[in-house]
Amino acid sequence: MMLMAYLSYIMAELFYLSGILTVFFCGIVMSHYTWHNVTESSRITSKHAFATLSFVCETFIFLHVGMDALDIETWKFVNDRPGTSIIVSSVLLALVMAGRAAFVFPLSFLSNLAHKSANEKISFRQQIIIWWAGLMRGAVSMALAYNQFTRAGHTQLRCNAIMITSTITVVLFSSVVFGLMTKPLIRFLLPHSKVTSAPSGSSSPKSITVPFLGSTQDSFEDSPKGVQQPSSIRALLTTPTHTVHYYWRKFDNAFMRPVFGGRGFVPFIPGSPAERSEHKLPQLQ
Repeated sequence: MMLMAYLSYIMAELFYLSGILTVFFCGIVMSHYTWHNVTESSRITSKHAFATLSFVCETFIFLHVGMDALDIETWKFVNDRPGTSIIVSSVLLALVMAGRAAFVFPLSFLSNLAHKSANEKISFRQQIIIWWAGLMRGAVSMALAYNQFTRAGHTQLRCNAIMITSTITVVLFSSVVFGLMTKPLIRFLLPHSKVTSAPSGSSSPKSITVPFLGSTQDSFEDSPKGVQQPSSIRALLTTPTHTVHYYWRKFDNAFMRPVFGGRGFVPFIPGSPAERSEHKLPQLQ
């Protein structure tokens, strides 16, 4: 799994494409096919190994951002013109906020149009939280700025130095200010929201928890007049409706899975969460 993800990243770099998006979609494909071709022990090992690597890499990323924030060589170019750096930083922050709002609120409006139930709609307060929490920018912005405005990690031009220092300012301001105010904002806008605790059995080291999926059984029992309306990703995968997903599943089962494997082409593994969910659905039906 690690070599395949690294191979996708190397191929993207060779063709001057986005390595981040490549690894992201590689993870989606691996989750759909590769994840079901390994044993349950390998799944657990891979899950915890990737979680550990993610935590370590995130630590080094923030360490690198903090070290770049005190890069004297870059800051000395803007010492005589601090007002310009402040103006550029303010403009960049305003553009980030406007760009985030231009995506969150229209897409939330379209999402609410597709849902008739009030419980499934995204309220305006929730949209504000999504907009606010997504304003935090970090390592990717720093990497893009250094890649665009430096050569071998150094810059000798005043305008390039201003762009780098402005990026550092926006990253630090958004991470510290927006990060510290996110929790109080959630308490202020959603004071009655309750976080459901996970079941006691999910704390086992060998359990694989999948967030935002909910209970498959509840989705079948709560549907009116016995109509099966999948309300989670897992239920949608097992009982596809006549949508674009339905035709993709037909293509996937006919051409993709016989070659790459996936759910339905692996032997039965006792105790596997995927196997338990798949064998429970026929009984509910």
